[in-house]
Amino acid sequence: MRRTALFSVAVWALGAVLLRATILAPQYCPAVSPESALASARLAAAWIESNQYPDGSYVYEYTIDSDTDLLGYNVVRHAGVTMSLYQLAAAGDLSVLPAADAGLRWMLRNLYRHDDWAALQDPGNGTVRLGATALMLASLLQRRIATGDDQYDDLMRELARGMLALQLPDGAFLNRWDVAAAAPVPGERSKYATGEAFWALTLMHRLFPDEGWDVPARRTARYLAEDRDRVENLKFPPWADQWAAYGFGEMAAWGLTDSEVRYLESLAGRFGLLVRSDAARRDTWWSRLLHGRQARAAGLGTWGEGLAGLHRAAAADPRLTHLLPAVEERLACAAGMLQERQFDAREAAAAPNRTRAEGAWFTDGITRMDDQQHALSALLLASLILAGKDQP
Repeated sequence: MRRTALFSVAVWALGAVLLRATILAPQYCPAVSPESALASARLAAAWIESNQYPDGSYVYEYTIDSDTDLLGYNVVRHAGVTMSLYQLAAAGDLSVLPAADAGLRWMLRNLYRHDDWAALQDPGNGTVRLGATALMLASLLQRRIATGDDQYDDLMRELARGMLALQLPDGAFLNRWDVAAAAPVPGERSKYATGEAFWALTLMHRLFPDEGWDVPARRTARYLAEDRDRVENLKFPPWADQWAAYGFGEMAAWGLTDSEVRYLESLAGRFGLLVRSDAARRDTWWSRLLHGRQARAAGLGTWGEGLAGLHRAAAADPRLTHLLPAVEERLACAAGMLQERQFDAREAAAAPNRTRAEGAWFTDGITRMDDQQHALSALLLASLILAGKDQP
């Protein structure tokens, strides 16, 4: 009897240890302040500026072990990086405008036009994808917010019409325009681009409220909230879509439906779980074995951006106010982790190429330009929210 009891106690103790090491592993959320988060965001922007080529494109991917720039480019990520610089400018730091405008000129050289609309075309393979156009439009909209300069207003309308050429009646979007056939590619969708287009449409309505951009935005909002995860067979719903969160943060002031409120509540739980899981990870072999590796900055940054969008929505809609404390806590945790994992001046001094290292985030010795993009945006928005300021 005593031996059985001791065995039971041992099993329970072992189970408790395993739970503590796995599911209930302690979180580590480094301290962060509005000032330190903003400084980290500016350091990320400095990396983007220092690693921009004369033609306006950016270093795409770099491996620190061999001090090598890796081949390849991604036009959607180019637009996203440029957008993040304009986002920082819209928050008051106009010093990044020269680099952002150089990135914009690269996009202006690669426009595709059809009928009365425009789109951003990949100069490498000629494809015209929704996400590239949406993030170019978001870049121009952030630039407009930052500067008040209206020289690109007509182009913004052309790009918005280009997105609508790919919108379906239920609010969903197709992903690509077939240049040879002069028609959308049927059946091809993107789990990222729909949210990107949705956010851009909501910003269009903010800047041009009498032009009806809210009508297609509302169609997409309904699709995202009610149908997208099921129709597109996305795993682990709701899909952790920070672009949708941006859009709903913008749209909440117009009035949300009950289904949209429920969707945002579930999205808050999703982002919160992702941040909670990463806060339990350590940069050790044992932690990687039990929990997997720490999220790359491009991933952790998107969760922070998503939480910032949800914060904006919760501040505007009383039905979501109860989310604010948890959203702020998770956002601060994400910002603290990003801040701590960023290569600072001391670490960069020991690297083979300081310009490629300082201000960057590395995963398995590699950084990619969207690591800096998403981390910059998340840290910037966290700094504003922690300081009680409005988002751009």
